[in-house]
Amino acid sequence: MSELHYYFPPSSERIARVVRAEVCVYGTSAAGITAAIQTRMSGHTVALVVNGARIGGLTAGGLGNTDIGNKRAIGGLAREFYRRVGAHYGVGEEWRFEPKVAEHTFQAWLQEFGITPLLREYPTAVGREPGRGRLQELRCESGLVIRARQFIDASYEGDLMALAGVSNIVGRESNATFAESLNGVQMHATHQFEARVDPYVRAGDPASGLLSGINPEPLAPIGSGDAKVQAYNFRMCLTQAADRLPFPKPAGYRPEEYELLARYLQAGWDELFKKFDPIRGKKTDTNNHGAVSTDFIGGSWRFPAATWPEREEIFQEHVRWQQGLMWFLTNDARVPDKWRMAMSSWGLAADEFVATGGWPHQLYIREARRLQGDYIITEHDCLGRTVAPDGVGLGAYAMDSHNCQRVLVDGFVRNEGDVQVSGFKPYPISYRAMTPRRREAENLLVPVCLGASHIAYGSVRMEPFFMILGQSAALAAHLALQHDIAVQDVAYPDLRRLLDAGNQVVGWPPGESENETGAILYEPEAPLPLESTGDAGR
Repeated sequence: MSELHYYFPPSSERIARVVRAEVCVYGTSAAGITAAIQTRMSGHTVALVVNGARIGGLTAGGLGNTDIGNKRAIGGLAREFYRRVGAHYGVGEEWRFEPKVAEHTFQAWLQEFGITPLLREYPTAVGREPGRGRLQELRCESGLVIRARQFIDASYEGDLMALAGVSNIVGRESNATFAESLNGVQMHATHQFEARVDPYVRAGDPASGLLSGINPEPLAPIGSGDAKVQAYNFRMCLTQAADRLPFPKPAGYRPEEYELLARYLQAGWDELFKKFDPIRGKKTDTNNHGAVSTDFIGGSWRFPAATWPEREEIFQEHVRWQQGLMWFLTNDARVPDKWRMAMSSWGLAADEFVATGGWPHQLYIREARRLQGDYIITEHDCLGRTVAPDGVGLGAYAMDSHNCQRVLVDGFVRNEGDVQVSGFKPYPISYRAMTPRRREAENLLVPVCLGASHIAYGSVRMEPFFMILGQSAALAAHLALQHDIAVQDVAYPDLRRLLDAGNQVVGWPPGESENETGAILYEPEAPLPLESTGDAGR
């Protein structure tokens, strides 16, 4: 798996080169792709700088069972993507698809507009126009320099924003910060231990120390803030096909890391296959489920502000944890026979992620930096208590945070940080949530690591909405270019006209009931045909 890396260091010889474009879009996400395409549709030149070896982020990296909430909230280029994927399978739209089909769709779409992504480029600095709060260039490790008039940070990490000195936050605000109820430290029943599991290396002996992955610090007060971020994982594409690839045993495999799960299974937990969500091609999008699963809880805390080499180390720790988990489940005698045999009937899809041995190349960076700018989306926006007048798209998913840590409570292990609250209507996402403070940057938009509290970001952070916001950011950049103004001075009525022309959905009918429009997980209107059709596999 020589290609399974987050970071590909440049060669020892730096080659200085300058690329000029009207708009520089940075990031591997699907938002970067829609931003780049909309920029070309608006008649501007664009440089798409990708901090990785592949394009499409999670949409092409294993998240084929699309997290939607309410698909009527999705329009514009985002909706066009799902229609293009549907055309591949011979249907009007498809929301559950194979990763390779998503990547091919993105590649073909970029080619239509003559956009060639600049891959494996890692920014190190920005240059500013003398005496102005405007970015002038983005400099990368390889020697590449992108000079542009407008910049869009569409990365999951918010690196361009950070290099520009734009205010941002990592972690969870306290509930008191925005008068919220779901932020900060939270202890809920979801993805929680359903049986008491002894946390000590030698059961019943506190002197033996805690099992791997348990935070020894006392649990902080509920609702208090900290710098922790929710857990990351890989969305595996699994199959029971005869040509499936066996789960690899990772280098540095440590069986003691899975003792907590072994004890939980022996206590009777029986939901190992709960999140093997079906997608096309008789495959799955397999996600985290339960108290101990694919989420590497606690392993993500250092990632947002880490250097490129440090992030590579953290990435590989996640690889080792999750590959080790699958190896444990299929090979370790501590796993009850029925579960070990059942799990052994699954493997990695041989025709997915071929360059990385069937393993997803994209780590699910659920949360990193978040912009601190002119508008912060909070749970009050999600619940309709606050309504932004300058919406550039709708949020429609539940407020969803994965666990942030494992802690000791009354002598037993508990997970902390998981929140799942749904049942509210789609709500407008403010344009100002993408704009930094004027004094910090006049020509930068941030559609992915946008301004939101931790818990509200758990609603916004879904792939369709990133695509929506990427397109909206590009339309705003177009107006800023057209009128030679700061992004903060873009007139919302002008932007709204472009959003409407681009088929974005930015408002919601006021008379609709919550039952019709609530943020619930998407269910298909008809049973999903699992066999691929069309030219899948080419």
